[in-house]
Amino acid sequence: MKDVHKFEQGPDGSFFDPLARAAMSEFLGGGDTAEFEAAAAVRTAYQAVERMRAHGSEGRGLSSGALDVLLRLGAAGAGDGISIGELAQAAGVSSRNVTGLVDTLERDGLVRRVQDSRDRRSVLAVITDEGQAWIEAFRTPSRMAMRAMFHGFSAADLTALRHLCLRLADNQQRLSAHLEGR
Repeated sequence: MKDVHKFEQGPDGSFFDPLARAAMSEFLGGGDTAEFEAAAAVRTAYQAVERMRAHGSEGRGLSSGALDVLLRLGAAGAGDGISIGELAQAAGVSSRNVTGLVDTLERDGLVRRVQDSRDRRSVLAVITDEGQAWIEAFRTPSRMAMRAMFHGFSAADLTALRHLCLRLADNQQRLSAHLEGR
């Protein structure tokens, strides 16, 4: 897919995607498209960040899910493992999904499984020295990429963006709980 979006600026200076606006207006039969345009903008921004992440890990062969697991294990440290269930809960995915990601990381020598000394029925994922080295090699290109992606953003802009994204995620979690009758 081509990485080309033509954005425009409204009278207030805010960006919008005219193609998304037209599609959402058609879908809704006219009227206010703000929520739908915002959702489309979140998706567009996610895809942009993901393309940058994929470019930065090019040749390193890790999916975004595997990278997330590896970074969580790296933050825990070489001596401390994390259970598959805890990794799944932290990432908001299924244990089955994390098991597959850990399988891949283990096959690549970045992670190993060890018995949980507190519960012999449980297995922990632990980052290896090779995994720590992978993170070290990825750190500088990642910083450069994120610095470039967020060029022109103030600290307040970044805080507001983070806050709004997490508010959106929180709303989704509450809505899911409500729909599931929790």
